[in-house]
Amino acid sequence: MKTSEKRDSVYSAVERILDSYLEINNHRKTPERYAILRAVYGMTGHFTLDELGEKLAAVYKFPVSRATLYNTMNLFMELRLVIRHRFQGTTKYEACYAGDSHCHQICTVCGKVTEVKAPEIAEAIDAMHLKRFRKDGFSLYIYGICSTCQGAITRKIKKTKDKDKT
Repeated sequence: MKTSEKRDSVYSAVERILDSYLEINNHRKTPERYAILRAVYGMTGHFTLDELGEKLAAVYKFPVSRATLYNTMNLFMELRLVIRHRFQGTTKYEACYAGDSHCHQICTVCGKVTEVKAPEIAEAIDAMHLKRFRKDGFSLYIYGICSTCQGAITRKIKKTKDKDKT
């Protein structure tokens, strides 16, 4: 299956979930909700509300208020279509349909977030037997210092030592 076909298939599935929820709960099917859903599932990786709003305005020509974005994202989190991450003082979101469980490495110096593939961790979590709890997915955060920041720290230390010698 091509990437575009897979993306369309995923979008159709999440749109059906949203349709069902709105119908069952007698909520309106607003164009804003569907535009935001399409934009979320068109994003790659993590994004902020501001980045989502910019994409809606620029790419989809569908600007929405920050309040509409916030409320709609809360609905999507309730439906488990989106997950919210709190990385180093910033809030980011990510589409999460079909149990996209993964690990994140987070630099405690610059705040850079990188997704990490760790099939052995996923297998271990899948094999876990939890009492009275159904697993839907997971996110693991690994904190440390990225190579760029580590290099900058090392250079700064070396520069300080060289300065002290003179």
